[in-house]
Amino acid sequence: MNAAENWRDLEKKITAVLSLAKRPVAVTFLEHPPADVQRFEGTEPSGCSFWRLAAEGRVFYTVPENHFNCAVGAYTHKISLSAEREKETEQTLKMMFDLGYVRPEEVPQIPRLAKTPKAIVYAPLGDAPVAPDVVLFACKASSAMLLNEAASGAGVTSGAPALGRPTCMALPASLQHGAILSLGCIGNRVYTGLGEDELYFVLRGKDVMAVANALTTITNANAALNEYARGRRSQLATQ
Repeated sequence: MNAAENWRDLEKKITAVLSLAKRPVAVTFLEHPPADVQRFEGTEPSGCSFWRLAAEGRVFYTVPENHFNCAVGAYTHKISLSAEREKETEQTLKMMFDLGYVRPEEVPQIPRLAKTPKAIVYAPLGDAPVAPDVVLFACKASSAMLLNEAASGAGVTSGAPALGRPTCMALPASLQHGAILSLGCIGNRVYTGLGEDELYFVLRGKDVMAVANALTTITNANAALNEYARGRRSQLATQ
């Protein structure tokens, strides 16, 4: 089995178990633009907007300037902005500070990539043209529960609490620590169309197979425990 078939089979296996409505998104950070992958043309308001395009089935790569429209996303991806765009960053942060959305002292604590990528590849997991560094699952809480339990069973949990804004910090956080649960943020929900009942679970690419394998045990265990809990509820609940 070649690498492409492997990612395709993994996506099918995970999607079938979790009944995912959206395709998992593979993201790869590269030092050089990849061969035989289409470069993104056009504009998007944020780096996480590219997640939406990949979940819809597109395979492409971006370069740093494609991320200039989102000051926060550029920060988490360690992308330097031009002097003109830096002013926009200051304005964006000031607005967030004034709204009480984030405090200035929180900014240095936001996870960032260790190195600026020269290109970033986005694709549905099953169509990944290169091995992903991270894989994003947009899912409901019940599916995130199963992924979290499978990650624990596979020994790849980060031990980090659920992350909030900005959503994009979940990528470097996962690379640094392991599996990450992200509650999302309002910008991401607008730019990606993430549902009110959905959140993200993020895995390192190297951990996806182990988690997929652990999912079988976890889902079987949950099915048995579901019956057990229902039986106890009917027997013991008095209200």
